[in-house]
Amino acid sequence: MTWLPFCCESNCLGATSGAGLNSETLGILGGLRVAESFVIGPEDVAHAARQLEGHVLRTPLISSEALSRVLGCSVYLKAENLQQTGSFKARGATNAVLSLAPDCAERGVVTHSSGNHAAALARAARMRGVPAHIVMPSNSSPVKLAAVRGYGIEPVLCGVTSEERAAVCENVRASTGATLIHPYETPQVIAGQATVAAEMIEQANDLAAVFCPVGGGGLLAGTLISVKHRQPSVRVIAAEPAWADDTARSLRSGRWEQPTRYDSIADGLRTAVGQHTLPIIRHLLDDIILVSESEILTAMRILAERAHLVVEPSGAVAFAGLMQSAENFSGLSVGVILSGGNLNMNNCRLGTPSH
Repeated sequence: MTWLPFCCESNCLGATSGAGLNSETLGILGGLRVAESFVIGPEDVAHAARQLEGHVLRTPLISSEALSRVLGCSVYLKAENLQQTGSFKARGATNAVLSLAPDCAERGVVTHSSGNHAAALARAARMRGVPAHIVMPSNSSPVKLAAVRGYGIEPVLCGVTSEERAAVCENVRASTGATLIHPYETPQVIAGQATVAAEMIEQANDLAAVFCPVGGGGLLAGTLISVKHRQPSVRVIAAEPAWADDTARSLRSGRWEQPTRYDSIADGLRTAVGQHTLPIIRHLLDDIILVSESEILTAMRILAERAHLVVEPSGAVAFAGLMQSAENFSGLSVGVILSGGNLNMNNCRLGTPSH
């Protein structure tokens, strides 16, 4: 399954006809039989990795002796907070923009995002020399608004719900002819995010589990495809804010559930899980953990004090999940994706240290 260049004349989410898991790919993924097709497969991840070479960083997988002593397991931190633009989003946005057909690229790109995907798309568009239109909710972090403006783009502000964001984005797309690069539904974005876990597996081949945050699900879905293809026995554990628990509720109900509130400190995870990412999550995820606001803050503080890493709330959610369940991984090697480091230093709150 190799992606063809996608074009704004058609729906970006459906432009890769035939993309999904065939029987051969199902075998690669451990013989799992699924009722729904997946929008990416292992070959798409490999293609994204090749396409991203020289455009994003191969971030370090940091072995933390201090955190390993505290938690009783060998902790490996995938430091996407050190990635270009300060988050893993640089991978998916860059892969998508580089995949655009030339005539579509000329008309530009558009997205809606609470911040990290917005800055990533602005960077990718500038890299390719194409226009970018960025829609952001009015409650976006000032740091993330400033990041987009730093690329010479004034964000279009909108309401905070997924429906409001999508509606304003569609209006901009219709008026400009730009291609929608969705923050987590566009297949090329998911394939780009999947390179995070693909690198982790190459950097540490003895992981028992990988902890990954979930909001829209692009990173989690990509992580699942990469891990279950390369090392099916490795458990993938999602961590989600309890105040933004739509993925956990969707898995329980079997339906696509919507967020019920939009005020978690983990602003990057406030959005609804995607319709393209949820089938992958439903069929391949091993477990999901809900973390409280105070657990997120404490995770941020411990990462800063013990690992000397600046991580934003959304980026600390996976580590908060490991802290909550570390006793289940005693003596094992565990990978944790620190998804971003765009912390608002002017309004920084850290939790109390654990004793």
